[in-house]
Amino acid sequence: MSAKAISEQTGKEFLYKYICTTAAVQNRFCCATVIADTDWNRLKQDHPWLLTERLVVKPDQLIKRRGKLGLVAVDLNLEGVQEWLKSNLMTEITIGKAKGILKNFLIEPFVPHLQEEEFYVCVYTSREGSHVLFHHEGGVDVGDVDTKAQRLLVGIDEKLTEDMVTQQLLVHVTDEKKEVLASFIVGLFNLYEDLYFTYLEINPLVVTKEGVYILDMAAKIDTTADYICKPKWGDVEFPPPFGREAYPEEAYIADLDAKSGASLKLTLLNPRGRIWTMVAGGGASVVYSDTICDLGGVDELANYGEYSGAPSEQQTYDYAKTILSLMTHEKHPDGKVLIIGGSIANFTNVAATFKGIVRAIKDYQGPLKEHEVTIFVRRGGPNYQEGLRVMGEVGKTTGIPIHVFGTETHMTAIVGMALGHRPIPNQPPVAAHTANFLLNTSASAASNVCLSTPLAKATTLFSRQTKAIVWGMQTRAVQGMLDFDYVCSREEPSVVAMIYPFTGDHKQKFYWGHKEILLPVYKNMADAMKKHPDVDVLINFASLRSAFDSTMETMQYPQIHTIAIIAEGIPEALTCKLIKTADEKGVTIIGPATVGGIKPGCFKIGNTGGMLDNILASKLYRPGSVAYVSRSGGMSNELNNIISHTTDGVFEGVAIGGDRFPGSTFMEHVLRYQDTPGVKMIVVLGEIGGTEEYNICQGIADGRITKPVVCWCIGTCATMFSSEVQFGHAGACASQASETAVAKNQALQEAGAFVPNSFDELGDVIKFVYDDLVAKGIIVPAQEVPPPTVPMDYSWARELGLIRKPASFMTSICDERGQELIYAGMPITEVFKEEMGLGGVLGLLWFQRRLPLYACHFIEMCLMVTADHGPAVSGAHNTIVCARAGKDLVSSLTSGLLTIGDRFGGALDAAAKQFSKAFDSGLLPMEFVNKMKKDGVLIMGIGHRVKSINNPDMRVQILKDFVKQHFPSTQLLDYALEVEKITTSKKPNLILNVDGFIGVAFVDLLRTCGGFTRDEADEFVEIGTLNGIFVLGRSIGFIGHYLDQKRLKQGLYRHPWDDISYVLPEHMSM
Repeated sequence: MSAKAISEQTGKEFLYKYICTTAAVQNRFCCATVIADTDWNRLKQDHPWLLTERLVVKPDQLIKRRGKLGLVAVDLNLEGVQEWLKSNLMTEITIGKAKGILKNFLIEPFVPHLQEEEFYVCVYTSREGSHVLFHHEGGVDVGDVDTKAQRLLVGIDEKLTEDMVTQQLLVHVTDEKKEVLASFIVGLFNLYEDLYFTYLEINPLVVTKEGVYILDMAAKIDTTADYICKPKWGDVEFPPPFGREAYPEEAYIADLDAKSGASLKLTLLNPRGRIWTMVAGGGASVVYSDTICDLGGVDELANYGEYSGAPSEQQTYDYAKTILSLMTHEKHPDGKVLIIGGSIANFTNVAATFKGIVRAIKDYQGPLKEHEVTIFVRRGGPNYQEGLRVMGEVGKTTGIPIHVFGTETHMTAIVGMALGHRPIPNQPPVAAHTANFLLNTSASAASNVCLSTPLAKATTLFSRQTKAIVWGMQTRAVQGMLDFDYVCSREEPSVVAMIYPFTGDHKQKFYWGHKEILLPVYKNMADAMKKHPDVDVLINFASLRSAFDSTMETMQYPQIHTIAIIAEGIPEALTCKLIKTADEKGVTIIGPATVGGIKPGCFKIGNTGGMLDNILASKLYRPGSVAYVSRSGGMSNELNNIISHTTDGVFEGVAIGGDRFPGSTFMEHVLRYQDTPGVKMIVVLGEIGGTEEYNICQGIADGRITKPVVCWCIGTCATMFSSEVQFGHAGACASQASETAVAKNQALQEAGAFVPNSFDELGDVIKFVYDDLVAKGIIVPAQEVPPPTVPMDYSWARELGLIRKPASFMTSICDERGQELIYAGMPITEVFKEEMGLGGVLGLLWFQRRLPLYACHFIEMCLMVTADHGPAVSGAHNTIVCARAGKDLVSSLTSGLLTIGDRFGGALDAAAKQFSKAFDSGLLPMEFVNKMKKDGVLIMGIGHRVKSINNPDMRVQILKDFVKQHFPSTQLLDYALEVEKITTSKKPNLILNVDGFIGVAFVDLLRTCGGFTRDEADEFVEIGTLNGIFVLGRSIGFIGHYLDQKRLKQGLYRHPWDDISYVLPEHMSM
């Protein structure tokens, strides 16, 4: 969705803050908002003018014609306003079909004025530019301004001047007001463009001797321009339409949507309803809502929403659990149904998204059964068979009734089943597996079949010789295009190069059938165009932020005739500039916000048509006789499916995109099809919003379109809702009666198009028209020719579970693949929530367990006491020498770490092993000491260079106090302390040092904390875990020494001669 209504207060704040005009705009920022819990004393402090001015009060909730409805009180003092609000604030009223509560009011200064001082001004955007409407009589009785107002169209990139305003708009205005009005309207228009408004109406605009007053204002802004206008907009709150509450769950999904590259939408219509939907795709979501309403479910429809654009498993889970939570808030006497539907996906991995839904169903299985929820599923697309299998399995394991259907079932058939209008099949037909395109069942398959195609005309966008450049590193889409080319028996690939500004020129590997090929990747467009002069199509996968610039750059090259813009969310004003430039240069733009288009047997754009199994199932590898144009990318794939089942197939199909102003229109493509001999009939899938379908009506009436046209506009449900609903596509919103789907379907039928009664019947009508053309001999179905086989990519075959391969690595401690990092099964948010600290994290990553709190503290204490022991020890010395030699941090740290071993720091493991072996074998401390002496082996962990029994190491003392207080048992430590008594009796410095203490204490911890078996505890000691404590702790100190040397700017270290004993042999001569 792009154009969103803002509150009157927000609109006025934008105007007061940013308008640039010589007209004196009065009452700037004199707007006070009142809600139920407003603190009036604070309000008076913030707005002292409330105590001195006469006032106006009115609701600010997107309510039209408030004056006519008696919802505006004027010329009151503050006490009068408060009294008036007592009878209006938090009261429920009905306006048309919408019933809502008045909860947000606006107070402004009252402006005394005459009727002749009221004017009307409005600016709105169209495909051609911005329209400025002005009427010299404003106010509540302005009437039909569309017919009465003076109009002025300001074209794309044109500027509005005061002379233009005066001459064309102010013809009925007295001379003394023309200058002020002209300056204000020009300033308003510039504000409109600078802040990316899509609609702005002021009625009345009052002009007095004192200046200009904005009394009432309504406005919409283009939310996709947030990345441009954020510094000026700030954080805008968008109020819901009157009659519909703003729910926190809607805000939660909107936040998920904003943080995701996918599309996630949710609108609650009736939270107590029994019919809930979870539909994939902007177009499909509208179709499902239409069908539910057509079958009488409008009053029970609980929500509108959609998820699309390949959301991750975690994102789908979050979306699904929100829906399931809402629908299990309260019971319905008839139980509830959940419709998980969608068209045939082009690139979304259905199995991956269904995994998220399955997780949510498992989490909510109790409430779902308690609320008697029945689930109906219909989906198609990449890996959909696995997704449907998983969905069916969860139904069996949880006991929730889940009915699962694939592409063999009409898209909306599950709605009739869910609402009891058609029976539920016991055993739905089993669709072919995604992998079936590997197997060619025909023995006569040729590797290079020449397909007959109509002669290309000037209206032809694609042919078997079309060559394209792809902007963006979209390797999966490019490989899909090459596989399509191969299965269509093209002689050479359609993609000749890629453009990717973020790397240097290089080659990228792809497959052409069975063999590998290299495609060049260019850093800049000029090089690509120069080296490939035969390219005439560019497919632009740039992001919404860079799609405009890259497309404008593309149109500088005359060789390019067609551009497909995939990105969704390009601001409308920028799209209109693209359209203008394209019209001037004769370039056809498909998109933005599209999957693209396809010409069977010739060429496909990006991910259009989905995986190869769908390409083959819908017979898109060879041309048929039916051409279609749609807004929705997902629904275009559904049309491929419907047309392939009811006719000889698709000749060409284009999805023009869901934005308000697509780069090319329905009519442009319909006229191309009309002038293309190979096209015998035309299918148009229109939708609510805009008036483009009326051009088709006119074309049929004028005789310009003579081929049969089957047309259906989706969005018929919109007129049944009590409040306005913005559907998934930005352009799917009717601003007047003529833009509704119902009105357009009626007009198309009256013009002579074939219009079904519902989307359910679209396939039947297409078949009826096709059969009639076959009977008349206009269409002669061609003999089927089997396509060549294409091997499956290894990665996709593995995704489908067709092959298995041993993993190169195994890990059991961390998983970064989901939405949240997981340590040994614990999400990172839980780690912080539980305040586990560094010791707890070490426990998860090293031991795969949550250790007791005292164990975590002990680990952290060990890291603290081993962090450093001065610059003289070998590890620190090496680090310092390296740092002073100019080496980097990692090199210096590594040089220090490499000194760690039995003689320095590595005694933790050795001490643990020696003391454990002696203790476990039953040796008395004295026997252990004597045995080690007899064997000539040093007792690791015993002895210190400086410390002694008389000068104890405080690090050991601190650890000993903690261990004795918190450990459940210290058998091995006690044993080591007995050994210390023996060794110190011989020499005072043969104490249990910090390495030895940590070693034996850690063994006690592993053996007695209750988290490990004896074998597990011994294994951790054996594999070197304890030395890791010293390595981790001492790394802190080594890094400190490195930083210290750099901070002190110490030069290259050279060891002094007087500290070296040169012992060389005497000179010997032969």
